[in-house]
Amino acid sequence: MSTTDPALERPRRIDVARHLLRADALRGSLAFQAQPSLRNSCLAGFQAALTVAIALPLFHLSAFAHLISFAALGALVALFGRFEATKGRNRVVLLAALCQVSAVLAMSTASWLGVPPLLELLLLALACGLYFFIAVTGRFGPPGALIFVFAAGAALAPVGSGAEVLARGAATGAVALLAWAICGLTEWLRHLPDETRRFPSEAARPMGHRLTASLRIVLGALIALLVSHALGADHPVWAAMGALAVLQGPQLHINFHRALQRMTGAVVGATFAWLILVQEPSVWTIIALLFTLQFATELVIGSNYGLGQVFVTPMALLMSHLAAPAAAGAGMAPERVLDTLLGASVGIVLAILLSTLDDRHHVAARRRPG
Repeated sequence: MSTTDPALERPRRIDVARHLLRADALRGSLAFQAQPSLRNSCLAGFQAALTVAIALPLFHLSAFAHLISFAALGALVALFGRFEATKGRNRVVLLAALCQVSAVLAMSTASWLGVPPLLELLLLALACGLYFFIAVTGRFGPPGALIFVFAAGAALAPVGSGAEVLARGAATGAVALLAWAICGLTEWLRHLPDETRRFPSEAARPMGHRLTASLRIVLGALIALLVSHALGADHPVWAAMGALAVLQGPQLHINFHRALQRMTGAVVGATFAWLILVQEPSVWTIIALLFTLQFATELVIGSNYGLGQVFVTPMALLMSHLAAPAAAGAGMAPERVLDTLLGASVGIVLAILLSTLDDRHHVAARRRPG
């Protein structure tokens, strides 16, 4: 007679949800892990921060000061490819630059053409799935598709002309190329993979898995966007990013930990951002804070995603403030929290509901003795 627990042979979704909500499983989201290369992570943060420190003052002092937030978006491409060989890093950063510029141009064009709000939400949801597929297929590594979706959401700000659409793309692309150049010039500081130093890389997913995951992300992002829009949020893209951050994980327990970490980090980070924004900081103060927060994020996010969100959240809010200082303010902070809670909740519920038997077996196996 078999003594195997039937729930382990064919675990149900409700069994998986109960397991994920156990105290020991919840504590897993608080755990810290050793980073594969603290040096490379810190260098990527410094490269992005240095790009910000060079480009943003130049834009602020020029006739293109109104494009400063798009310049900031271009600097983020320096975060990609930190564990690749030299040629691989150059390729990944350039491809990330193309994705960032394409996100800005596509959504700016949609805004310029005056597409209906519901169509905008659909385009954002499709962008979540598309850029996830590109990032996974191209082996971009962290921070993944979130950077491109953030750019897409920012580009939905009102556009006055086709020339402004092109100017946004040019600003993003110019600073992205600066980031690529800075990465190349400081490449000698990075640890490279070799026979004795092997960095983690996610196993290549079969095409079917990538397409299925992309469709899940589109569905989750669209639900989060529609609910956020129905609640009157000004930045529903944050809800979509919350769903994307959860659903892009390769395993169900990782998705759950990511949801808890994103929620907790967003609450703390938004409080920090609110304390900053109520002081009505100058552009120069914001640039200095972006430099510091960018480096701090990469210092800790590889050890604990939730702690990283404490720094990511105020950085994102400060970039949004740069884009529209008159419209944005301290009121963004609570909206960021609510949208993140909404998106992460949608993401984890959908991850469980749409989980495969293999997904559930993997979670069940983690609770077997020994």
